[in-house]
Amino acid sequence: MAPETLDQIDQELIKLLGKRIAVLRESELSECSEKGFDRAPLLAQTGVPEFVWENFTTSCAAASTATSSSSTPVTPRQVTVIGGGGKMGQFFTRQLSTAGHQVRILEPNDWEHADQLLGNAELVLICVPTEHAVTVIEKASQYLAPDTALADITSIKTPIVEAMLEQHSGPVLSLHPMFGPGTDSFLSQNVVACPARTQEAFQWLLDLLESRGGKVTVCTPQEHDQMMGIIQAIRHFSTFSLGVFLAEEGIDINQSLEFSSPLYRLKVDMVSRLFAQDSSLPLGIMLHAEEHRQAISRLATTYSRLAQLVSQKDYATLRQEFESTRGVFEQETTRALTETNYVIDSLSVLLAAADSQQKDGQKT
Repeated sequence: MAPETLDQIDQELIKLLGKRIAVLRESELSECSEKGFDRAPLLAQTGVPEFVWENFTTSCAAASTATSSSSTPVTPRQVTVIGGGGKMGQFFTRQLSTAGHQVRILEPNDWEHADQLLGNAELVLICVPTEHAVTVIEKASQYLAPDTALADITSIKTPIVEAMLEQHSGPVLSLHPMFGPGTDSFLSQNVVACPARTQEAFQWLLDLLESRGGKVTVCTPQEHDQMMGIIQAIRHFSTFSLGVFLAEEGIDINQSLEFSSPLYRLKVDMVSRLFAQDSSLPLGIMLHAEEHRQAISRLATTYSRLAQLVSQKDYATLRQEFESTRGVFEQETTRALTETNYVIDSLSVLLAAADSQQKDGQKT
């Protein structure tokens, strides 16, 4: 099939996708639009696999949950992103720019122009590593107008919020996007917001996050930091430990994937993802707070206790541990199975596509 024909088909598909998403959005009840005629015979007749249709309809339903950026009037804001050249800085710069705001970037070599970059900004968003945040706040505050809204996206809140409140007399908000720079949008992504002063000055920003599918959770800096001890410090330590163990065992990671289940592959992907980033972020989170270090120590104690039971072949006690823990997660199992089944199915589709492309490449 000629490339021109594929281009024409893609153009038609994109237009039809827009119509389908618009209908889903207007209906407010996406499930109603998915029912009707039996699609199975037509799928079989046209040679469209069922998994392609399921991924297609799921993606459309997801897209319908986010408000179209063109349908919501926007009052352009003057925004300066400190650290806008970094990966997360680029993400926020792109999201703000495409929403219609005028975004400028301040990088380490731009401080001689700080007056122009910060003095007239309505919002200054700090997107630098946590260990540099307080220094940047102190430096930037000298150039801010009293009514400039100041925010950050660091992963630790209490000391950062204290520094912003101390250094700046205007509106202050601390954000923590619970995703990494590999994400393309806010769709179904959690963002924690810790209002500190004059929250209404940031309402347009929070509205933007939600209009693009983000889920904003409001809490105090202290509540955030306590929760991060489990959500981030423990997770990073568990992933870090598994990576170190596999390396020490001399496991050929690539070869192990040939013997793996999808869940093992996902686990290895999470380990590889951790070690693909700069070490300062995960290590900083693990070491930053005494609460984090204590939680990791308790986890290590649990590991040791369970490993001892395994060493002793104590089936009865291990089963008791299993059953008592099952009760804690019982209400989450249906959701967890649904989500992980979808992830596994989507991963299978991605791997099949990669294999197909590799075979095509070998033929040419």
